[in-house]
Amino acid sequence: MTTTAKSDAPVTLINVFTVSHHLQQRLVDMLVEVKDQVMKRLPGFVSANIHKSPDGVRVVNYAQWRSTEDFEAMMADPATQAHMTSIEALAGYDAHLYVIADSGSSPSPQA
Repeated sequence: MTTTAKSDAPVTLINVFTVSHHLQQRLVDMLVEVKDQVMKRLPGFVSANIHKSPDGVRVVNYAQWRSTEDFEAMMADPATQAHMTSIEALAGYDAHLYVIADSGSSPSPQA
């Protein structure tokens, strides 16, 4: 589950990949694999959600880490680097870290 509470103060990676239409699902599968096999096992991992655009040319990884240091340690991990080399060969990307400036939620439904 994605964490969005400002008080928790995780850092959020929003990584927008661009990919050829016929490679979108392959990229999704690769990102899910690295999430499940590597990232989930590393200290500081909070959550990751993979989104794909209906037009077939973008994939977004929305991932949260406990701290910038945990994120940087994940990026330096040899297993992460091996997966990312394959992913970078498949798609272009624009990745940035963010901190929560505001969070909100839907009001509870009334009975």
